[in-house]
Parts: sequence; C-alpha cells; structure tokens
Amino acid sequence: MAAGSEQREDARERKTGEAAGLAGVARRDAVREAVGLVGEPRRETVGLVGEPRREAGRVEPRRGATVADVASRAGVSKATAARALGDYGAVSAKVRERVRAAAEELGYRPNEVARSMSTGRSNTIGIIVGDIENPAFAQATRGAADVAEEAGYDLILSNSREHLEAERKAIEVQLAKRVDGLLIAPTSSLVPGIYGGIADAGRPVVFFDRLVHDFDADAVVAANRDGARRLAQVLLDAGHRRIAYVSTLEEPDPVGPRAVWTGDTLSFTTGLGSSVIDDRVVGFASALRAAGIADPLEFVRFGAASYGIGRMVTELITAESAVTAIVASDSVIAIESFRAIRDLGLRIPDDISLVGFDNAPWTSVTDPGITVIAQPERELGALATRLLIDRIEGAAHPASVHTLPQELIERGSVAAPAR
Repeated sequence: MAAGSEQREDARERKTGEAAGLAGVARRDAVREAVGLVGEPRRETVGLVGEPRREAGRVEPRRGATVADVASRAGVSKATAARALGDYGAVSAKVRERVRAAAEELGYRPNEVARSMSTGRSNTIGIIVGDIENPAFAQATRGAADVAEEAGYDLILSNSREHLEAERKAIEVQLAKRVDGLLIAPTSSLVPGIYGGIADAGRPVVFFDRLVHDFDADAVVAANRDGARRLAQVLLDAGHRRIAYVSTLEEPDPVGPRAVWTGDTLSFTTGLGSSVIDDRVVGFASALRAAGIADPLEFVRFGAASYGIGRMVTELITAESAVTAIVASDSVIAIESFRAIRDLGLRIPDDISLVGFDNAPWTSVTDPGITVIAQPERELGALATRLLIDRIEGAAHPASVHTLPQELIERGSVAAPAR
C-alpha cells in the first residue's frame, strides 16, 4: 500500500478512535448528571487489562484482553483490529504490525470457539483411545500428534476405558468442542450406531487399530490374522500342543457354537466384539487346526481383566490338563502372565513358554526376553491422521481399509514343552 494511503488510513483510524472516546465521555457525563453525580469524587480503581481490579476493597475476577481492548490500545476500530488479528480483509502492513504489538502487550489470546464458528474450522482433531495405560495406544497417539502438528492441527485426547458408554460420551464432548474430525479406536466393532452423530455433524472419522462393521469410513489396521498365525506357529514348531490364548475382551457368549470351519480356516457366525481379537483368534485357531489339534478353541479365554489376569493364567497352567504355552493378546496380559508364572516358582521357557502381541519396552529387557509380534503402532496413528486430514480438506474418494504389516521378533521365551 502506498505511503499516502497508509497516512489516510491512520488518520481515519485516529478520528474513529477519538470520536469513540468523546462519545463515551459524553455518555458517561450524561449518566452521571442524570443521577446527580456530576462533581462527585470518583473512586480510585487499580488494574490493567487481564489483571484483577480493586475497588473499595472488592477484587473483580481476572478477565482476558478482548479485541476491543486491542483496538483501543492500537488506536484503530474494532473491525480493523479483528481483520488484523484474523489475517483477513484489507489492512495495511503498518496497521497490522501496530495491532499485533498491542495484542502482545495486553496478552491477548484469540477466542478459538468464536473463530471456529466464523470460519467453520477449529484446527483441532479429536482422538479417542481404548486405554491410555496401554503402551500401544500411547505410541499410536504419538504418531497421530506428530502428523497433526506438522499439518497445523492440535490433538484433543479422550479415553474410552473400553466402555461403550464412555466412548459415546467422549464423542459428544469432542463434537461439542467443534473438532474438525475424529480418530477413534472403537470399543466395539459391532455397534455402528454410536457414530451416526459424527456424520450428522458433518465431521469425518477414521478408525484405527480396529474396524467398525457396517459403517462407511476409512480405517487403518494391522495384519492381526497373519501375526497370530505366526506366533502360534512358533509354539507349534517347538512342540507345543496345549496352547492358550488370553484376551481382556468381554465376550459374553461362548465362541465354540459360533465357530464355522472351512477346511482349516475359522470364521464366526457372529463376529467377536473387536475386529482385532476376531482376527487374532481366527489366525491362532487356524494354525492349530492345520497342525492337527482337534479343538483349537479349547484354551481360548476372554474377559481376563474382569476375571483377573493373574488368576486366569494361574488356572490355565495349574489345571489337570495344564497348558504348556500362552499367547498374550497384548503387553498388559503378557506382563501379568510373566508375574503369575514367576509367582508360582516356574521358569520361562523351561516350564512354560510365553509369547504375545506388542513390542513393549519391558519385553526386551526381562530375563528371558519375550517373543512378540511388533505392532506398527506409531504408523497406525500417523496414517490414520493423514487420511483424516485429507477428508477434512475435502477428499471425497470411497472409504477404504489400510492394512499394515507386523513383525515377528523372536527372543528367549520359547522352548520345547517340559511335560
């Protein structure tokens, strides 16, 4: 903008500010005169914008600086200050610099809710995980946060505790915060109805770690069926035949009557509540079936958290028909199994073999180290976030499921069965 134009704009802003100031004084004096206060001494007040004001011994609540405060400090109109702070409309570089300097002096913070209502964007992404104490979710969240930050988005985290109602409430809270989209590790793969409000709000959602059946959305998962098959095969190759699979998934109905075998491949007439566990049980049981084991589901156990992981493992390895190996469905089950085995005075792998999912840091430093399937945890969160940002920014291609490979890491927790 030319120098003459800037001078004219500054002059207009000064006149606007002066006029507003004179008008305010006139209104104040008119009110004071009407109530008989002209000439009365004014009570002293102390305090700057953003600090508590003290008047006659009373402390008023702290308030933040507003656009009007910034405009007054910079000597411009409120509309001009708003344009300068919001980076929209015609404002000269000189005036914008003056407004921003005033905002910094006053400690002004923009009202993000008001901004999102005017722009339709909050530049925030909600992420809902099943259990923040599970290291796998921590890594997925880190991957999501890195991608979000690079793209200019902030992440808001909620924890469903693997409870459907808690997840439903978390969705409502996230939508109330006007997030631009949601990343969800769903509590159940069989209840698509709780996600209808997301679509109604016009927000995209991407599922990660698990699928939701009969809901049209992108998803990022790991190759769990293949990973479980590979873990089972490690144990079978070592000579094990009585192998347990332990999961915290609450599965109220017995899975045996729902099992349908096509050759050596298992499926369920009604899927398990979690697509992850469904895939892992199918991979595990199919490997055992192919090895000639008559009832591959005999030692599959669900509900370990509510029953007690240590109690469940203890019963499995001390029963009359005791198992000789355990597949832990996640690192939390693996470490509790490790403790239960040690508490019984048994040794890994001499007395019992232990393998599991998730390459948690502790699995590589115990004696022995634990054989695991390493999940692409950080990549799950990162890819899901990239897909979500694409949706937020207008991508309209059909929804798809992305499957990431897993890695088998063999350590010292497997040996031939002792009995």
